[in-house]
Amino acid sequence: MLFSSKIRATAKQVGVDLKFARTPADIVSQARELKPSLVIFDINCAKADPIGTVALLKADPELSGIPTAGFVSHVDTTLIMAARDAGMDEVMARSAFAANLPQILTAREPRP
Repeated sequence: MLFSSKIRATAKQVGVDLKFARTPADIVSQARELKPSLVIFDINCAKADPIGTVALLKADPELSGIPTAGFVSHVDTTLIMAARDAGMDEVMARSAFAANLPQILTAREPRP
């Protein structure tokens, strides 16, 4: 909850349109509909099944080009490796994600 509030507040500050999806079906559906410039995952969020969801996105030719990033506790090496193995483009420690959030949100051009 804390991180979604921080992400929402930072997105507003930097003028980035933001949508939240909390289940794999919603994430894939919104990715298909909105073609976002980035999909961000809390890798520790079991409800979103980030590992499985990233694998679904990367296996779909229509969605595979959408960049993905995830944040996770820096000590959870098992999840870090699983996220990378699933095809997540960027995996970072929660602290690095929080420190660099404005740049993460603005670094990508909107997709056509």
